[in-house]
Amino acid sequence: MTLLAAIQVALIALRINALRSLLAILGVIFGVAAVITTVSLAEGAQEAVNDQIASLGTNTLNIRAGSENRGGRRGGAGSGTPFSSEDVDAIRRDVPVVVAASGTVQGSVTAVSDGTNWPSQILGAHPDYLDVRDWQIAEGRVFTVMENQRSDRVAVLGQTVAEELFPYGSAVGQSVRLNGQPFEVIGLLAAQGQSSFGQDQDDIVLAPISTVRQRVLGYSRPGVRDPVQSVWVKIAAGEDMDYAAEELERYLRDRRGIGPGETDDFRVANFAAFITAFRATEVVMGLLLAAAGTITLVVGGIGIMNVMLVSVTERTREIGLRLAIGARRRDIRNQFLIESILLCSAGGVLGLGLGVLMAMGVERLGPMLGVETLAIAVKPSVILIAIGASTVIGVLFGFYPAHRASRLNPIDALRHE
Repeated sequence: MTLLAAIQVALIALRINALRSLLAILGVIFGVAAVITTVSLAEGAQEAVNDQIASLGTNTLNIRAGSENRGGRRGGAGSGTPFSSEDVDAIRRDVPVVVAASGTVQGSVTAVSDGTNWPSQILGAHPDYLDVRDWQIAEGRVFTVMENQRSDRVAVLGQTVAEELFPYGSAVGQSVRLNGQPFEVIGLLAAQGQSSFGQDQDDIVLAPISTVRQRVLGYSRPGVRDPVQSVWVKIAAGEDMDYAAEELERYLRDRRGIGPGETDDFRVANFAAFITAFRATEVVMGLLLAAAGTITLVVGGIGIMNVMLVSVTERTREIGLRLAIGARRRDIRNQFLIESILLCSAGGVLGLGLGVLMAMGVERLGPMLGVETLAIAVKPSVILIAIGASTVIGVLFGFYPAHRASRLNPIDALRHE
């Protein structure tokens, strides 16, 4: 019997018992659907987090004042002596692995232009900030060191702010009031997009840190001249990030007079280390999802084998008749094996469609559940693996019933009631 003829016979047999065939592949359908749904949502979440991590930079460190001990009691986060612009200059000058550094001060602001109000976030930074974060200017320019020293009222707008305040023309060269202070728009940031936490990264105003600190937010800390809320540093390309973080910590401990055995009153965030940890978590989650999907498909395969054994029992006389008129044993085996493969492959295709629909449904329910950035990512590799796995399940769990059918004695099969 040719392969095409065997497929035709298998399709006829499956069509005759359509309801039983459908019930047989339910396990495979839901198994593949579960794999597609979970993996697609996991891939979407991983891509969103990867985008957020990439926006932080793999060669970037962030420094914040931590907590300090007072009279034997440990204060909360941020209770330590804050960093200052002088510290930023010292880090840039004295730490060899640092190629750029910028302090930041951030707060809420209301931007007004021609009667249009827009609440946003203002970020005061040193001119190095764009270099540190690898941000680009889409139009105009960034403020200079001299403008920062003079506390000039100049600003660079994010795309969202510019579109809201100046929808009909270029924002560069226009005037905008920030918390009542007039600013000249000198530049426009390139689009950053939405973060994985749902934050619009283009809804921001960038200005010289001295201007924001003195004229807009009035940010000050007792005993500290020109304080900053955090320090961003960019490490030279090719440097080991763990080594760079240790070098920076040693320098800051010495600069802040922290003795041996004393607790740091600052924290250095190493995003490269975070990325490494996240990659390890991705591997573990992938293994867990693969294990769950494999178990589900195996359960579906057991259902297929059970139905195929019942089919062999019901069709024993048919098998005996075919053997008696000259059918080879391998033809019998191949017929039942093809039926099993067709069942599982059909279940895989239906499960694929159901899985995509389920993932899309969960994505649409995201905002209702308070998750604005829930997304799916159905990769071709996942589709191929799901269909391939269902086919393999058909072969593995269909082989025993097919082999059993091929080993029947023709005379005993014809006598079967």
